[in-house]
Amino acid sequence: MVSTLLSLSVSHLVLWATGLILVLGFLKLIRLLLWRQMLARAMDSFPGPPHWLFGHAQEIQQTGSLDKVVTWAHQYDYAHPLWLGPFLGFLNIYEPDYAKAVYSRGDPKAADVYDFFLQWIGKGLLVLQGPKWYQHRKLLTPGFHYDVLKSYVAVFTNSTHAMLDKWEEKAREDKSFDIFCDVGYMALDSLMKCTFGKGDSSLGHRDSSYYSAVRDLTLLMQQRIKSFQYHNDFIYWLTPHGRRFLRCQAAHDHTDQVIRERKAALQDEKEQEKIQNRRHLDFLDILLGARDENGIKLSDADLRAEVDTFMFEGHDTTTSGISWFLYCMALYPQHQHRCREEVCEILGDRDSFQWSGCIAGMDDLVKMTYLTMCIKESFRLYPPVPQVYRQLSKPVNFVDGRSLPAGSLISLHIYALHRNSAVWPDPEVFDPLRFSSENVARRHPFAFMPFSAGPRNCIGQQFAMNEMKVVTALCLLRFEFALDPLQLPVKMPQLILRSKNGIHLHLKSLRLGSGK
Repeated sequence: MVSTLLSLSVSHLVLWATGLILVLGFLKLIRLLLWRQMLARAMDSFPGPPHWLFGHAQEIQQTGSLDKVVTWAHQYDYAHPLWLGPFLGFLNIYEPDYAKAVYSRGDPKAADVYDFFLQWIGKGLLVLQGPKWYQHRKLLTPGFHYDVLKSYVAVFTNSTHAMLDKWEEKAREDKSFDIFCDVGYMALDSLMKCTFGKGDSSLGHRDSSYYSAVRDLTLLMQQRIKSFQYHNDFIYWLTPHGRRFLRCQAAHDHTDQVIRERKAALQDEKEQEKIQNRRHLDFLDILLGARDENGIKLSDADLRAEVDTFMFEGHDTTTSGISWFLYCMALYPQHQHRCREEVCEILGDRDSFQWSGCIAGMDDLVKMTYLTMCIKESFRLYPPVPQVYRQLSKPVNFVDGRSLPAGSLISLHIYALHRNSAVWPDPEVFDPLRFSSENVARRHPFAFMPFSAGPRNCIGQQFAMNEMKVVTALCLLRFEFALDPLQLPVKMPQLILRSKNGIHLHLKSLRLGSGK
């Protein structure tokens, strides 16, 4: 009798649970369909490429997808709808006036994309909005002041020399190799030193685990965003990818422990004096000392979020930028030669950089005008972040009379914007003189956006440009770069612009007695 009642109650529970799941699933489906209907209706006045159940997701995941979007940009003026799966639709824009209409306002990042970042980087500057974003931006700005950034040049130099020494050994083998991974390790090493005051020379087991975790988390996030079936949290955490993501807690553990240790050290007067007397403060020191006008400091959760955001945004984007620049130098040897001549003329026999001590002074990096133009032209053709997303907080009216309501999603396709032939004559031609002061003055201010633009532009862009100049100048001093015609890179857009098969280059050492 008891067993019969138990079996009946269990079967009833199963039925109730099944029914509840079906009802919740049905309500979720209705919500998604209504959301899709709203997005589709908002973009009624924008014709675009045909799509069906999975939208344009399959086409933009294929090899050559970036150039496919450029082709669409030629077919559809200003913008067109872009569907990433059946329920996620963006207006894909690639025209300067359209970009200005949205990116000059400071609308928040699109939660449908950037919420995937929260599990790792938390609510830092990348995903914050409203008053808290403004507060954090204000508190973080001193960390990117000229006087702070100039002290990092020596850090960039040391990390680069370590990478170049490894390349000397590889170059002796007289065959091409993939530079992307080495550049990535160097960029992460530099960032560790700038953020925590640590680097390769003092790496312990905990720090090495952090390196590995940052690399793994970046890759896993890229895989999640491009795979529609992973967009649902419940499904994702049940997959091997999701479980691996959750296991990468070394990143959080490392940041938490360093913050605790540094805060404890600041309680000791001698240790505090030692930190203040350092030649330069690292990023964490600056964050720990930051206070708003009411004397309020960042909480531990905010500190971790901003440190993790800085590490995430800082290493992969720089890796992409440096790697594609060196590819451009190998592809266009005449520009490589001219950049090298400029660097040699400025540095002479030195392999380090001098600063004048004032913003107006002509320090070494400021003098490298042709190298800077080449870096910007490589950013134009190979933007480190090829696509960014926003969600409109209020309606927007575009220059051609069309409009979008609040809540609409925007995709700024930076890769297509930078190849817009109405703005850039012969857009596929590598021409650094596009960035001469005369040409820049004549061009639309929203035509070139490697660091985004407007109030939510990249706070670390000067940090990134300084690192780019230091690393590329030292690379050109040490090596001559040439293509491997059998292993040309295949562009692959993820969170950053990568190459599907790496970036393989031949390196010839320019050091005397290198045997080359």
